[in-house]
Amino acid sequence: MPRLAREIRKEIIRVVSKNGGHLSSNLGVVELTIALHRVFDSPADAILFDVSHQCYTHKLLTGRYGRFGTLRKRGGISGFSRASESPHDFFDWGHASTSISAGAGMALGRMLQKKSGKVVAVIGDGAITGGMAFEALSHAGQRAKNLIVVLNDNQLSIGPNTGSISKHLSRLTMTPPYQTFRASVDRLAGKIPLLSGPLQKFIFRFKRGLKGLLLANNFFSDLGFEYVGPLDGHNITEMEAVFRRVKKLNLPVAVHVVTKKGKGYVPAEDDPIGFHGVGGQRVNPAPETRSGPAPTPETFSGAFSRAMLREARSFPNLAAITAAMTRGTGLSAFAQAHPDRFFDVGIAEQHAVGFAAGLAREGMLPVAAIYSTFMQRSIDQVIHDVALQNLPVVFALDRAGAVPDDGATHQGIFDITLLLPAPNLALLAPASAAELGLCLRWALESRAPVALRYPKNNCPAEHPSFLLPLERGRGVLLKRDEYAPDEAAPPGEGAPLSGLSCLLVCTGGIFPETREAASALSRDGASVDIYNLRFLKPIDETWFLKTASGYGAVLFVEDGVKFGGIGVHLERLVQKYLPGKRTLALGFPDRFIPQGARGEVLEEAGLSPQGIAASVRRIWKRVD
Repeated sequence: MPRLAREIRKEIIRVVSKNGGHLSSNLGVVELTIALHRVFDSPADAILFDVSHQCYTHKLLTGRYGRFGTLRKRGGISGFSRASESPHDFFDWGHASTSISAGAGMALGRMLQKKSGKVVAVIGDGAITGGMAFEALSHAGQRAKNLIVVLNDNQLSIGPNTGSISKHLSRLTMTPPYQTFRASVDRLAGKIPLLSGPLQKFIFRFKRGLKGLLLANNFFSDLGFEYVGPLDGHNITEMEAVFRRVKKLNLPVAVHVVTKKGKGYVPAEDDPIGFHGVGGQRVNPAPETRSGPAPTPETFSGAFSRAMLREARSFPNLAAITAAMTRGTGLSAFAQAHPDRFFDVGIAEQHAVGFAAGLAREGMLPVAAIYSTFMQRSIDQVIHDVALQNLPVVFALDRAGAVPDDGATHQGIFDITLLLPAPNLALLAPASAAELGLCLRWALESRAPVALRYPKNNCPAEHPSFLLPLERGRGVLLKRDEYAPDEAAPPGEGAPLSGLSCLLVCTGGIFPETREAASALSRDGASVDIYNLRFLKPIDETWFLKTASGYGAVLFVEDGVKFGGIGVHLERLVQKYLPGKRTLALGFPDRFIPQGARGEVLEEAGLSPQGIAASVRRIWKRVD
């Protein structure tokens, strides 16, 4: 088994070094996953990985070794669990704190249909901080008798319980003699006339009190789980022995294992957060020869980081909030410079928004930096706790639009549709680093709810229009000679477009692709200008219609879902007040798009530069 674990780690490092992926979290659960598969009969016994970014070993052990080299690539296997890949995967997951709820449902569903098999929910100490996990634990401890919750404690979020008495007693409770004695006492107490109810309550309280005196970790016991642990999460023999005993129990059980994130790869052990999710060039199977990373252009996250530090000097009441994504959202520098004004609330996005509302009510200017895909979990709090109260909370939605490699669960394409209907809330989409800074300053000065959305991408080269001051509800127009058509851009297809006069209206996150499409069309003779919206809400409709009136065709390009998006709204506005214009709204289609590079994701959605240009040609050739 140790040899197998070493081979698995070697394969994970090899593939992640090429493809990128979640490294440290997967290296930490190799032995745990091996032990689970040696004891439980997957898929008859269901093994559910919360978030599922740590399921690489699981994939290697369930028939996907031959395709593991395609990890996170278009047409390859997903970096998360995916039901269509294997009967050993039960859900398409990518968000945290979901496994116990789903596991409880599966366990009770099997019980009601008299099906056999255990359900094992593996959840990390970070994911268990989410409110959904606590709600599930509260319910599952009462009903889900086939459910086993494995808490993978990598000592980054929850302090481990390492007392020797706790270890001894918790393992003792898993032994058959103890369970037989416990069942006998419970049956006997239930048969005593008149006293059965009070006696059972006394026995329960006595056991709870005794555990409270002797066990430092009694949380799971209070919720109705049989608790065992902590176990060494890298000792396969120890875990196997406990799992075999646990498998025989007919009651909900919580097994606490302590692992080391990044186990077996020194750079990841030393920096488990930095090596949590990495690009392919970040990892080197031979770390002693690894040179420093090559310099890269500034990302939108980096531009946000600089803007926050700059604004912190102007606004002493500025506070920053994140949900376990300090480094990912670019807030590490802010946290270091202003530790008293920085708050990492853990994987608890709903709480992050409610907490921000409380700060705002007391005169602070909170900026909550949350990935777009995770912001979906907090829409009720945005509407109820912030927008309804009209509180000055700024939401910085990182990873908006097309997100490379992570697949359908991480695409940031729903935020526009979800946030547009919220009264009092403004929504902005900067197209460059400078424009992001201007949008953040505008948001802080507005003293109202504002959301900024920007992509996981490098910032494009600055343009004079990006430096213009913001005017509420108005975007900026880039004429053909101003955006400088790229001579290297591929030409369009078909006949020359000398008669075409078109305005491309885009959200900021997809400006580079829109600009490339405009360049290709211009090279074929079309007269194409770009209108960068800046504001998705509010929109100065009179100003916009005046801008659009001088073009024969208007195409709307949005890096969000088409249905309910800003493009459809503006297209209807043009059709109503500027009849005769040729119009088309482009956005992500009504389906989930799997993993791929950013360009591949946009290509599949019809939003690549070539796809945008082809759509312009179609509406120009269309006969009404």
